[in-house]
Amino acid sequence: MNSDLYPDLAAVGSLAAALEQLAAELGIDLTVVPHDGGSPVSAGIASSIPGRRPLSVYIGADDRWFGVSGWGQGVELITGATPDLADVVRAGAAWDQGRSLRELRAGLPFLHVSERAEAHERGPAAVVELQWRTMREQAAEAPDFPAFGELVEAAHAEPRLRQLYVFSSHWTLGFSSCTGFPFHVEVAIAPSHNGSPYLVMTHPHSVVIGEAATAEEAVASAVSHLPAGLGPAVAGTAERDE
Repeated sequence: MNSDLYPDLAAVGSLAAALEQLAAELGIDLTVVPHDGGSPVSAGIASSIPGRRPLSVYIGADDRWFGVSGWGQGVELITGATPDLADVVRAGAAWDQGRSLRELRAGLPFLHVSERAEAHERGPAAVVELQWRTMREQAAEAPDFPAFGELVEAAHAEPRLRQLYVFSSHWTLGFSSCTGFPFHVEVAIAPSHNGSPYLVMTHPHSVVIGEAATAEEAVASAVSHLPAGLGPAVAGTAERDE
């Protein structure tokens, strides 16, 4: 820790201690959670709201700033950086109180909220819709790989896949029954490349469970391997611990 940049932290020994001291001075109730390993330059601010993990707080190395990152149900909901530690204390209190993303951003302009985070707050169906739109745009921007675009469109046309969260890994599509990371992959499809068949897999770049000559055939094969009664993707992660 650079004591010239962070004399307040150096004086009390750690970021966690500085957060607790400043919160007390401001009359703000916070529960500070030391990070694993007891790092003096990072900490967390606990949240009492189910589904929200502690707000992660860390410091800059070359300039004085404090970064924050707030995750909930496998989605990064807020990020930001500020030179004022009091801003972090106020952000931690608002995070703990369950303020909406719009309220957080309005009250604390240094915070940033992504389009995906805003969709997450509306519900898993909104996240799935956004992800499919993004994937189709990505495919449209890759005209030199038509097999990928054909696969994306064929998968989007299939209702049982369209209700799942879609993502790509080195052009292979994965289909998850949850919208947060780590994903719960139900099936994956790799596009044809240089005349090779489309591959249906249990997970991207994993066990091959089927081959097909066309995107439509690959989609049909993938659907046949989905669990019976599988519904739309839900909020949360494969760990289901939030």
